[in-house]
Amino acid sequence: MNILILNASPRSNGSICAMLNAMEKEAVQQGAHVDTIRVADLQVKACTGCMACRTRRDCVLPLDDAQRIAEIIKACDALIIGAPCYWGNMPGQLKVLFDRMVYALIEDNPHGFPKPLHKGKQAILVSTCTTPYPFNILFNQSRGTIKALKAVLKWSGFRVKAVIERGSIKEKPVDSKDLTRCRKAVQKILQK
Repeated sequence: MNILILNASPRSNGSICAMLNAMEKEAVQQGAHVDTIRVADLQVKACTGCMACRTRRDCVLPLDDAQRIAEIIKACDALIIGAPCYWGNMPGQLKVLFDRMVYALIEDNPHGFPKPLHKGKQAILVSTCTTPYPFNILFNQSRGTIKALKAVLKWSGFRVKAVIERGSIKEKPVDSKDLTRCRKAVQKILQK
């Protein structure tokens, strides 16, 4: 199985990184091939909204990391996304990446509705925030991030197999219980 991990946290040693590292290690131990990409390290120009990619099936902007990541997503069997909460949503760099890869995630059917290009692929979503539990969920902080990611993945055809949300990250750092949840989530997508 080919797994792509998108780490949308700019912090190389933060909570998201610790959780994704546990997932990567579990996947490799189970025999999966894993590519891990830090979104903060990518060079991606913002989408101009020209909509040409909808008919051309590729982006008209000069080649950058958006087109490269689109090809990796096409080749993966499962996608794991870790994204901290930024004002109840995903970080801007991840949103820009998704905006630039629309043509690789969906296509328009004859009636103009989106047709998913990744049907049958699986996904895991991870989000953290400093908002205390349960307010991270009630006030759509980590929950807002998860909702935004689910929307992108739903229309793309991915089936979300596990969601890990963690509030109160400032007062209570990631612990062994969190890392166990991460490993179990990976085991779900590796089951045949």
